[in-house]
Amino acid sequence: MKHLLRNLWIAALIVCCNFQQVSAQQLPPIPIDQDVRIGKLDNGLTYYIRKNSLPANRADFYIAQKVGSIQEEDNQRGLAHFLEHMCFNGTTHFPGKSLIQYLERIGVKFGENLNAYTSIDETVYNISNVPVNTPGAIDSCLLILHDWSNDLTLDPKEIDKERGVINEEWRTRMSAMQRFQEKMLPAMFAGTKYANCFPIGTMDVVMNFKPQTLRDYYEKWYRPDLQGIMVVGDVDVDATEALIKKMFADIPAQPNGAKREYYPVNDNKEPIILVARDKEQPYVQTFIFNKHETTPREEKSNVGYLMQDYAATLITNMLNARLNELLQAANPPYIYAATYDDDFFVAKTKDAFTGIVVCKEDAIENGISTVLREIERARQFGFTETEYSRARAEYLRHLESAFQERDKRKNESYVKEYVRHFLDNEPIPGIANEYTIINQIAPAIPVTALNQMMQQMVTDSNQVVALFGPEKEGLKLPTEDAIKNLLKAVKSEKLTPYVDKVSNEPLMKEAPKGGKIVSEKKDDIFGTTMLTLSNGVKVIIKKTDFKADEIRMKGVSMGGSSLFPDSEIININGLDAVALGGLGNFSAIELEKVLAGKKASVNYGIGDKTEAVTGSCSPKDFETMMQLTYLTFTAPRRDDNAFASYKNRSKAELQNMDLNPNSSFSDSITSTLYMKHPRTLRMKADMVDKMDYDKILSMYQDRFKDASDFTFILVGNVDVEAVKPLIESYLGALPSINRKETFKDNHIEMRKGIYKNEFIRQQETPKVNNFISYSGTCAYTLRNDILMSMTDQLLNLIYTEKVREDEGGTYGVYPMGQLVKYPTERAVLQIFFNTAPDKQDKLMKIIYAEAEAFAKNGPDEASLNKVKEYMLKKHNENLKENGYWLNSIDEYLYTGINPIKDYEQIVNGITAKDIQKFANELLKQKNQITVSMISPEKK
Repeated sequence: MKHLLRNLWIAALIVCCNFQQVSAQQLPPIPIDQDVRIGKLDNGLTYYIRKNSLPANRADFYIAQKVGSIQEEDNQRGLAHFLEHMCFNGTTHFPGKSLIQYLERIGVKFGENLNAYTSIDETVYNISNVPVNTPGAIDSCLLILHDWSNDLTLDPKEIDKERGVINEEWRTRMSAMQRFQEKMLPAMFAGTKYANCFPIGTMDVVMNFKPQTLRDYYEKWYRPDLQGIMVVGDVDVDATEALIKKMFADIPAQPNGAKREYYPVNDNKEPIILVARDKEQPYVQTFIFNKHETTPREEKSNVGYLMQDYAATLITNMLNARLNELLQAANPPYIYAATYDDDFFVAKTKDAFTGIVVCKEDAIENGISTVLREIERARQFGFTETEYSRARAEYLRHLESAFQERDKRKNESYVKEYVRHFLDNEPIPGIANEYTIINQIAPAIPVTALNQMMQQMVTDSNQVVALFGPEKEGLKLPTEDAIKNLLKAVKSEKLTPYVDKVSNEPLMKEAPKGGKIVSEKKDDIFGTTMLTLSNGVKVIIKKTDFKADEIRMKGVSMGGSSLFPDSEIININGLDAVALGGLGNFSAIELEKVLAGKKASVNYGIGDKTEAVTGSCSPKDFETMMQLTYLTFTAPRRDDNAFASYKNRSKAELQNMDLNPNSSFSDSITSTLYMKHPRTLRMKADMVDKMDYDKILSMYQDRFKDASDFTFILVGNVDVEAVKPLIESYLGALPSINRKETFKDNHIEMRKGIYKNEFIRQQETPKVNNFISYSGTCAYTLRNDILMSMTDQLLNLIYTEKVREDEGGTYGVYPMGQLVKYPTERAVLQIFFNTAPDKQDKLMKIIYAEAEAFAKNGPDEASLNKVKEYMLKKHNENLKENGYWLNSIDEYLYTGINPIKDYEQIVNGITAKDIQKFANELLKQKNQITVSMISPEKK
């Protein structure tokens, strides 16, 4: 290890001179984590296996394919994605839907634990959170991966059924942004394979290809030399490796298989410009790409690549901090802006330093110029020592946290690393090696090295600008020539270096005069300690060992915005703006700077019935979290410029929101359900100027001027004795006037009876958006909450089979149920789905009929057992999460319901008859609201 670190130190000094010119031979290789076993079979298939016990008795099974839509011929466009769907519709060992049925029987939920994705260069399938203590589960999951690799049945009948599903997926996804991206490809990648390669393909191909065409693609590209298997979890590595060797050996090698090419991207001396409009695009958005060479796959295995990644991350973080600082001006130059360095849009063979800016309609060119100018300023003058010091501290703090949690990592985080290693040769040193390497390298890399790298990432050529705006009368977008002139103008401007305004002032100069703990009680319900402070504040502490570097906090009291009159709804909607002013003596920007290198954050929220502060921290930064909490209560900072900026950006953001069809649909649902109650109002651009900053600050201060009725919950790696003095000092010093209050019932009642709202809203892609709501009175109990959860999951199974699979009528039907405690106890079951206009009537009849049949007959036992298995599995996993315990304690304080106690017993005891009775009790109240937004086919 000493020899390695000496080499790293030498390498760091070399890199300081020039990141890009250091040869691979000069740098040591990145070690591969010794805890992952990597092997390759004779047929070319690669496998990764890792033992990991979090969560216990669970494992993830993945298969990654180095193929995607870029491999398609013109008559195959969309077939890579279609093939992904077919992997769930029949294999040699799992015919028909038996693959899904088997996995759901053991608690692996389709769409959540069982899924896949297809992109341009890859296709990845996953079976996650498998209960490997179930007999036969490991063998069966490996057999499924085997069948996906080589044994799909591709039954023509199943293919024909799936055409409709994919057509409806296309319909659902076909938004303004999707249409823009499809215009971007031919403009940005002219003359290359990338010009027409979106995975969804063309519906002409999807609806008409011959089954043999799909089989040809499958047999050509799904082969072991392009496939990687990943198994991570609570498994025996030796036994799993033996199973893989035995099970996958029969897949034949294809030594003469088609070459898997990674297609190059052309350079461009003159800028490539694309300007496009869409009737459903609500804002002006611009992408600014500065293309540069990517690191070759074979060079990603040396330490220089880790250095480049470190440097690129810090460069974008520092530049984003500058862009965010400009938002604080009373008249900010844009609504939003950010940068990142990654693949050039969809291509793995070229990288791009990319800027994104959302512009105000009356300042489009100014917004673009501002981002170009800040990129150019960083290129010319680089970053300051103080900026770099903060960014490095933040980076190392996150790395330290990951190192602290090295024994608490979940399967998913490992398996995703191995997928990227297989597909892209991304390094997998393991957090211990990475922590050691970066902590040796980072102090040796000066800011001058990053400044030099910035000059290499952004040059005078290889620029691409894509602008996308609304198609509406009176809106003038810059022309291609105007954008080219902007690029030239910024390059020729005489800029000055950025000045970093920093302060050595501490967050708080001294601790406040605190209170005392007046009582301490142990609670057996959740295994907690409750402290009561002299100012009335209560603190409930649950120590856990789930994460070494996490403490989560919530402090809450009753009241909320319900106590303000309906006439204040506009100011109520502006209560989130108080945070933009910062805390104490620090503006929001200064606060970020003073907190650099610390893992501590606090936010507030004022809901309808409660006000709350939430936070999280590392154990060593607990005092900082307490200080932020104290300042959140006592010292919100007024900043008139920041508030003016908030109003300015909000108006620009809301100006064209009605162009988005989903806004019309959402508004219609809300107004239909709540009969235009004033407190359900959606903010619109013309309301923003009516916000009163003085009133908003006064309302905020009213909600936080009395902490005596606040209860704080702390869950995580809390040393109770060590934090007591800090709790006394900060929470004990919170203001207290001992007022007694609860929320007010403002009678936001749901519509009753049978009601239908159908309306026409022309969309660029014809479709019908549907919403159905069933509601009624229902006792708020844990059992009823579980019954509601089971009901929506069971209906999901029914609608997936009847509406998606049998009819090919939609990409998905989404039932969601919940119980409401206050102001009156009720149950609400809502169903969403999209479909084609000509399928609307038939599918709605099915939706209604299946709901009625469910209320009459209940579920079948097999489906009920699947749902129970999943819920018990999920509950068992949740019990190892700090957030779950915090939310459960919060629920108990708010409603008196303990979501943990007796959960398993209740789930196991529920029968099909119980669910039928529950659903019938809801539906027989005859509160059925339907909203349909119809966009007819264009003639």
